[in-house]
Amino acid sequence: MSNLGRALLAEFVGTALLLAVIVGSGTMGERMAAGNDGIALLANSLATGCGLFVLILVFAPISGAHFNPLVSLIARLEGDVNTTALLALAVTQTIASFAGVALAHGMFDLVLWAPSPKQRTGLGQWLAEGVATFGLVLTIMGSRRYGAVTLAAAVATYICAAYWFTASTSFANPVVTLARAFTPTFAGIAPNHVAGFVAAQCVGAVVAFAIARLVGLAKESPT
Repeated sequence: MSNLGRALLAEFVGTALLLAVIVGSGTMGERMAAGNDGIALLANSLATGCGLFVLILVFAPISGAHFNPLVSLIARLEGDVNTTALLALAVTQTIASFAGVALAHGMFDLVLWAPSPKQRTGLGQWLAEGVATFGLVLTIMGSRRYGAVTLAAAVATYICAAYWFTASTSFANPVVTLARAFTPTFAGIAPNHVAGFVAAQCVGAVVAFAIARLVGLAKESPT
């Protein structure tokens, strides 16, 4: 298998498992919390952080453990992947996200996909998604020089924190947002609210990359 093939397989498995963790832990938390959304969110955030830590450690040496097209875009801007690989990564991550939702639903005896009724919209939510994605990209670019273990810990703990300090509970990932529109569980988002989240995430990522370049955290893209 080629290096790109291995990277795509790693991104597929990693992204699918990430969605299974997000949706599955949200479902389990909601069922066991007896209507207490705070307890459900605590379970969801801790499971997601722990899952991210493991998945980044496992797949970082193979694909970079992006699990997010915006992270893959940063890799393209820095010259780590070419345009063909970027497109292949984004498509793979998208398909894998839906596979992860179906996997989580299957474990809880739910239909594979169903639209979410959960309302997540408005300026505060969009600002929260911009901030969440800004922080994620800055965390990745600032901590990667310390090695995979530190990067995994930094991303995991940031996401765990961002579940709580952002009004949107920190989706910070376009394909995760799109896939979560098709789960009617705790982790869902109404399909008609996806575009606002994705737009805010893209703005947050671009601003983070610009600041990272200004302060010297970005790699120099080859000419």
